Amino acid sequence: MILDDTPERLGPLASPVSAAVSELTELNAVSRAWSADHTLWRDDPTEVADRLGWLTVVPDMVTGLDALRRIASRVAAGVDHVLVMGMGGSSLFPEVLAQGVAPGAGPALHVLDTTDPAAIARLAADLPPERTLHVAASKSGSTLETRSHLAWAWERHPDPARFAVITDPGSELGALARERAFAAVWENRPDIGGRYSALSLFGLVPGVLAGADVPGLLTSASAITERLRTAPTANPAARLAAIMAAGVRHGRDKLTVVVPEEHLAFGLWLEQLLAESTGKDGTGIVPVVGEPVGSPDVYGDDRVFVSLGANDGLPALAAAGHPVAVLPFEGEVADLGGQVLLWELATALAGALLGIQPFDQPDVAAAKAATETVLEEGRPDLPTTSLDALLDQVEHGDYLAIQAFVDPGSPAVAQIEAARVALRDRLKVATTVGLGPRFLHSTGQLHKGGPPTGVFLQVVGDDPVDVPIPGAPYGFSTLKNAQADGDLVTLADRKRRAGRVPLAELLDAGA
Repeated sequence: MILDDTPERLGPLASPVSAAVSELTELNAVSRAWSADHTLWRDDPTEVADRLGWLTVVPDMVTGLDALRRIASRVAAGVDHVLVMGMGGSSLFPEVLAQGVAPGAGPALHVLDTTDPAAIARLAADLPPERTLHVAASKSGSTLETRSHLAWAWERHPDPARFAVITDPGSELGALARERAFAAVWENRPDIGGRYSALSLFGLVPGVLAGADVPGLLTSASAITERLRTAPTANPAARLAAIMAAGVRHGRDKLTVVVPEEHLAFGLWLEQLLAESTGKDGTGIVPVVGEPVGSPDVYGDDRVFVSLGANDGLPALAAAGHPVAVLPFEGEVADLGGQVLLWELATALAGALLGIQPFDQPDVAAAKAATETVLEEGRPDLPTTSLDALLDQVEHGDYLAIQAFVDPGSPAVAQIEAARVALRDRLKVATTVGLGPRFLHSTGQLHKGGPPTGVFLQVVGDDPVDVPIPGAPYGFSTLKNAQADGDLVTLADRKRRAGRVPLAELLDAGA
């Protein structure tokens, strides 16, 4: 795999990228990464030395694939649906596979990573519980959303033969699954963080259950491994890292990733990897995914474009002076295995160049704590603001982050995306869309710990009907609203420009 990043394409970043590649060479960064040398990032090994298992997990998964298939065949017998209940790193790569699995290859794969009651009620109506394998996935085993989903699913159909978990050794979730005699308990290597877990059990068990081309994913990852061990000048991950780091250093920190329509979910996986790994210490890469390619005049001078495969809009952007790089991509689901390993290494190396610890998430806990406070003490009095009043705060070089706590399956999502594009064209700034609470486990780290260039526009959908959470004194609607309130309070505490806008006003912007 050769990264197409010629000086002509990179334009004003050509020299800075070349310098960053040289810096990686001087650091001996590639060799040190593969040898799990934590000092590449920090002298203190905490949350570094025990987070590098993703570099060597592919051979383990290849060796264990047959055994995994046998277990999957047993637990999925008589099943028409597989429902993965997880958040962030436990759900985003399964979402990629759910989008890419051919119909009829196996049980239909669904991912539940929302607390919106309408979405949960729809799954209850569409998925017969006796024909559904419910898979709770959580590294810690204590994720509030996942434990709430599991409580809902268990009360609905308390048959242990239709439940399984993916977790780390020693977690509360694993203990609960054994106590209830669930059909399977898959324990992942504990030295892999959630957002780097795509090629581990968290990413691949759902794929095996649903009949995805998991052997192809592992083959493509294995095939690129030796290339990713080479010197930075010939190493596509190192060169991609240099592009991303040079962009941040030279005011082009909005990494706009262009992904083929049929693999848009892969963009969401990349978004978490980049935002949560680098968005801290007041800096970081701002990933922009899902934005359709526009004409050169709708972009500011803060962008870098990286495309998976060719895109007809890229030559005009390069000609206008916007840095562009293209990663070869044939479009097959199997090819994503190599892309995963490449981007993981590139992100880690970019962290080394930027002086960032790419394996922790120090600011994620703040919103979780704020949510707990709202659930315990009641909702705070948070006023709404007008769309125009919030947009008046957007300045050159900012990005507009739309945070939408709505049903992921509702028509409002497409309308929000239309509004996003209209606002990009109007304001000439990068735009992102995150569905809550999914984004809290993804870009939430960047929003609070990254550069103070975000303007955060929150919308919260109404819930005509709630769904109870067994064992909790509140339902999913209350939980969703507490998460929205908690995030807005946390953003205000961090002095971020943020406000809650009526959903109707946002949708009108794209009409």
